[in-house]
Amino acid sequence: MILSVILIPVLAGALVFLIPFRKRSHMEVFLESMVILNSFLVWNLLLHRPDHIFTLANFTGNLSISFKVDGMGMVFGGLVSTLWPLATLYAFEYMTKEEHEKVFFLFYTITYGVTLGISFSANLLTMYFFYELLTLVTVPLVMHTLTREAILASRKYLYYSLGGAAFAFIGLIFVIIYGNTTDFNLGGVLDPGRIGGRTNVLLLIYVIAFMGFGVKAAICPFNSWLPDAGVAPTPVTALLHAVAVVKSGAFAIIRLTYYSFGTDFLRGTWAQNVVMVIVMFTIVYGCSRAVKETHLKRRLAWSTVSNLSYILFGVTIMTPLGMAAALSHLIFHAVMKISSFFCAGAVMHQTQRSYVHEVDGLGYQMPFVFGVFTVSSLALMGVPGLAGFVSKWNLASAAVESGNGIAWAGIACLLISALLTAIYMLTIVIRAFFPGKDFDRETVKGITDPNWKMLVPLLIFSVSVLIFGLHSAPIVSFFKDVAAGMY
Repeated sequence: MILSVILIPVLAGALVFLIPFRKRSHMEVFLESMVILNSFLVWNLLLHRPDHIFTLANFTGNLSISFKVDGMGMVFGGLVSTLWPLATLYAFEYMTKEEHEKVFFLFYTITYGVTLGISFSANLLTMYFFYELLTLVTVPLVMHTLTREAILASRKYLYYSLGGAAFAFIGLIFVIIYGNTTDFNLGGVLDPGRIGGRTNVLLLIYVIAFMGFGVKAAICPFNSWLPDAGVAPTPVTALLHAVAVVKSGAFAIIRLTYYSFGTDFLRGTWAQNVVMVIVMFTIVYGCSRAVKETHLKRRLAWSTVSNLSYILFGVTIMTPLGMAAALSHLIFHAVMKISSFFCAGAVMHQTQRSYVHEVDGLGYQMPFVFGVFTVSSLALMGVPGLAGFVSKWNLASAAVESGNGIAWAGIACLLISALLTAIYMLTIVIRAFFPGKDFDRETVKGITDPNWKMLVPLLIFSVSVLIFGLHSAPIVSFFKDVAAGMY
């Protein structure tokens, strides 16, 4: 069953390219049906979780390509399988004005299966394999339009990702040498008998691997690829910035920290302080760049840079509560950010406008889209009653509970980020609904909200943001159980 949910999207993507559909609607029905079927199978797998490890291939020693559904896999796999059908539905309408649709949906659907491979990896080697594969299947999506900007952006993305993978590979080698196994075990797998006097060397390797996996999580100074990738179609950038790529980077760092090296080995060391300071800097830096940015998608991309380091801040606290807080923001940010990106994409699709100053007065013409954007903006700010407040509160609580002075300083970074988020998000909302007395309404005449294929996902995302904000106790409790090793 585990292998089937990885292979079905891969095969479905290949068939889209091979089958000569008579009508575009036939392709849409086929794709959406396959994606929904796969998501149903994933959730069936999560609700009837098998305890055993499925091994696809054995190599020398204890190295293997293996899969298992543990607590972490349930979190990430559940997120991916829930958002992908909605993202695919949105993409059908968006891609009506784009070329090379079949090539797009080929790689778009394959990415679903590869991301699930990362989710359900049973060991560091398997995760690394699918992590590299994710780069290869998303590069064509970034350069889909084949413009000069798209080709340069895809080249930068490829170079950064391969460089990060090289750093991460060093971490994999050291875990193989100094660990009892490469399998993911909460608490870590390093063997004290093998470490000897090489503690500082291993701490350095951890920092190197952290930065390597952190490339996809857009950590400073390896984050410029993410805003540049905004030249891709919005369904791609939404998944790049909210689910598949960037969250895979954060997910990999959680695995590396809690399941490979182990927090007992890392907590209280110089390595913890170094990575925590880096993510705190990234939080403030990303928000600062977002305030300055005038392009809609690039502004949201810099926002993503900041919010990804919220997740990593929880990781670097290196306590069970820190891990639970990281997981809560991993999930809640995905919903908030994909919602805001889809709103920006709807604006670009309906109006061909891409800059903040061009949204003036559009709130009256596209009330549904900008209503949803307002909800996601308030949630990203951390307004009580919405999902963003819950995850930020959990992060601050974990920082206080840790007793780490640097983590306490991280709370100040969260507050600064909240202020800057209000500036760069509400600026868009205010311009859309209150364009000023001299605004000429004739400039937006005839513009309307998009059709139901775009609006249905937006509605579901907004409702989810509200539900998570008002009734988050069950899912946060589950995250705490995962952090405690109960799954």
